[in-house]
Amino acid sequence: MQMIKKIIFLLIISVTVVTNAQETSGSVYSFYGLGDLKHRGTHDITNMGGLSVLKDSMSLNILNPASYANLKLTTFTIGGTSKFTNQSDALSSDSQNRTSYDYLAVGIPMGKAGAAFGLMPYSAVGYKIQKNSLEADGVTERANQYVGSGNINRIFMGGAYNVLKGLNAGLNISYNFGEVTNKNTAFISGVQFPTRELNTSYIKGVSYDVGLMYDTKIGKSYNLYGSFNYTPSSTLDSENSRSIATIIYGATGTEFVNDELYINVSNSTLHIPATTVMAVGIGKTNKWMFGGQLTAIDNSKTTNRFSNNLNASYKNGQRITIGGFFIPKYDSFTSYLSRVTYSAGLRFENSGLVINNQDVKDFGINFGLGLPLGLSKINVGFEYGQQGTTTNGLVQEDYYSVRVGFSFADKWFRKRKID
Repeated sequence: MQMIKKIIFLLIISVTVVTNAQETSGSVYSFYGLGDLKHRGTHDITNMGGLSVLKDSMSLNILNPASYANLKLTTFTIGGTSKFTNQSDALSSDSQNRTSYDYLAVGIPMGKAGAAFGLMPYSAVGYKIQKNSLEADGVTERANQYVGSGNINRIFMGGAYNVLKGLNAGLNISYNFGEVTNKNTAFISGVQFPTRELNTSYIKGVSYDVGLMYDTKIGKSYNLYGSFNYTPSSTLDSENSRSIATIIYGATGTEFVNDELYINVSNSTLHIPATTVMAVGIGKTNKWMFGGQLTAIDNSKTTNRFSNNLNASYKNGQRITIGGFFIPKYDSFTSYLSRVTYSAGLRFENSGLVINNQDVKDFGINFGLGLPLGLSKINVGFEYGQQGTTTNGLVQEDYYSVRVGFSFADKWFRKRKID
């Protein structure tokens, strides 16, 4: 009964988080495709640059469902990030910050099997772009302001089984849903009221991913780790609506609709790209681990939510990750710092998005601390990254992220000696 109450409580938290979800991106590149992808894993994974090669007994690896079969304790994990971004182009710069939740999940051990369920944002849209130009007459000035917001959230559940000694297989099934709004406001010199085009997409669809994880001994002291994860391409249904209106701004900047016209637009289909992840690592149990990971992303079917002249195209993307951790002495009784997990990682990514014939790339340096609290842990992480470039009219984003995550582990299924 206590276990059921805990699960109900966690489900209530999940629903509350979804209900209050806000935009979690400040990137101008969230204008394109499905937005800014947020599915990066728990913070003990992101602190290693996203390296997800380990199947731990007390930490939940939500990037590869095969890891669930190694759980020995029921695990509840939650995390969030504050991200500070400086955006610059050839003429100007701007800065902003966002704070968002990253994941909420529960893992349950079942002997040689394991299960997990949870909630996370899959992608987010949050941008504000200003574009100034002249009309065809060469005299009339025009300014277009593009603003977008929204999320695609993901509820997932999955299971895994220990097929052979050292080999696990797992499956996740996810339901993706959310609402994304894109607003284009045109200000034209000599025209009294600006014109606003408002596009809204209600997005939903199912996806899944499968995983394998393997580890074996090398000699007496070392372990070899390997993992494979595959997400097939899947489709999301987008129910679209559009309205055009003239608007008036109040003294405080509040927007009032003057005349509004609703226009029928076709619904569309969006694609979650097929993704293949392969990783290898070597390490010593409860001491250290180092590894590398290659991710291949098939962006050939990626499209924008609304087909505008964006001067953008898509090609296959890649991500290379190297990282690891070190624990000075995990069972030290005299030094707390010796029991801390010290992690670091590098991430190099070509997103597959091409704007003005320029590839949009992303680079990140990560490091973090895993602070033990008995069987539980607090993960604190830091990242410096750079996305985009100022070449060919693009925007360069330099960002700093601070992450905090909590992982609570306990044995929920205790047999009572006295009823």
